[in-house]
Amino acid sequence: MRASLASSIAVTCAAVLALPVSLTAPAAASAPPAAASALPPAPELPGSTQSLPLEPLGAATRALGGTTGSGEQGLTRRDVRPFSLVGVVWDDPTAPLHGTVQVRTRATGGGTWSAWQDVETHNEEHGADPDTAEGSTRALRGSTAPLWVGDSDGVEIRVRGREALPAGLRLELVDPGESPAAAPERPASGEGAPRTRNATAPAAPAALTGMSAAEAAASAVNAQLAPYGATWIPALSKEETEREARNMPQTQAAPAAPAAAAAKPYIGPQPKIITRKGWGADESIREKGFVYTSTIKAAFVHHSATGNNYTCSKAPTVLRSIYRYHVLSSGWRDLGYNFAIDKCGNIYEGRAGGIAKPVLGAHTLGFNTNSMGIAVLGTFTKSNPPAAVVTAVARLTAWKLGLHGVNPKGTSYLISGGGNLYKKGTKVRFNSIAGHRDGFATECPGAHLYSKLGTARTSSAAYQGRP
Repeated sequence: MRASLASSIAVTCAAVLALPVSLTAPAAASAPPAAASALPPAPELPGSTQSLPLEPLGAATRALGGTTGSGEQGLTRRDVRPFSLVGVVWDDPTAPLHGTVQVRTRATGGGTWSAWQDVETHNEEHGADPDTAEGSTRALRGSTAPLWVGDSDGVEIRVRGREALPAGLRLELVDPGESPAAAPERPASGEGAPRTRNATAPAAPAALTGMSAAEAAASAVNAQLAPYGATWIPALSKEETEREARNMPQTQAAPAAPAAAAAKPYIGPQPKIITRKGWGADESIREKGFVYTSTIKAAFVHHSATGNNYTCSKAPTVLRSIYRYHVLSSGWRDLGYNFAIDKCGNIYEGRAGGIAKPVLGAHTLGFNTNSMGIAVLGTFTKSNPPAAVVTAVARLTAWKLGLHGVNPKGTSYLISGGGNLYKKGTKVRFNSIAGHRDGFATECPGAHLYSKLGTARTSSAAYQGRP
């Protein structure tokens, strides 16, 4: 396992929990099949990853109209073990992939091949800040965005470069494993959800609950908000949320947050949030411990660019696939985003460390410090986000930004960590609810979702009770 992380802007929370947090070493990515007709058995693990090196396409390259100077690699049609998400990685995380990546897949058991689908190649704008331990670990790889394709057992891929392709190109095929209880197939507006939270239970030793030490640690950081081992954190009324914020210890959020809440209770009602246990995160594959930043000044909204071909009951499966791709394929310490939202408006806990705490993410390169990342599962370059998505963004930011005294309609300054549009050390002003493209030359979160952020800011401020 990679070494535990620490940086000058973050501290680990091992001392906060009276729990061991040692983890078993993560399983290495499964070796690629030696031949299409000889597939090794899938490992008995909650999910698996097949990593297949790409090859020169030869005659197929010429048939595609490629030139010898640009370079084309890929794999012809082949049988593989079942998978649901694809992506491409390469050796050097700083090397861009200038070109196109297209895949087509065969539905499991049906023999029907999909049309060619584009994979988003510009993924370098995501990730940890360059000078942090996570951003400089040897495990990091360059990577495309992941693409959700559903249950599949056959694949074909072609990568066409406009210039020399990066070295070590590999196709990653992710099987997310068995799903826990399905997410609700309705917008999580709070209607029908409990309006008072369940009695909190103290952190219990893992041995008493059947949970691993890593699962226990990931659950215990939310122990003030929900019972130990909870699969979801219930919604609260605004009054209950304000009372909880006043009683929240200073280690739970930014040091000034409880005092600010007492003076000006501009905090939106806590929304229902599905925990990592609720969406089935395999806690053994991430880095042990948690890393924090000082506070939260802004929220960056993203789309996952994984496509919209999923039902909300499958959202936990999509999220587990992205998590596995971020950690085992791209080499990150955990899921990059702090929160995720599906197209029905259900909200999910992302990177481990506590939903009310300022957990350092790897979502907006150079601006992860003192910010949070929210990923909407889907692609919104040409598609409109459902109204439930915009409502969920507003509800989540009203609560989380409110804990840190931030006005969703205001602006905040962040210091660039480099690797983006701004020189390292530059002080940059952002909307408190910003789009990823505000800090990097990227389409994320897609033009149609980006155009809804103004509505989200207004609604978020209203949830906080601001005039």
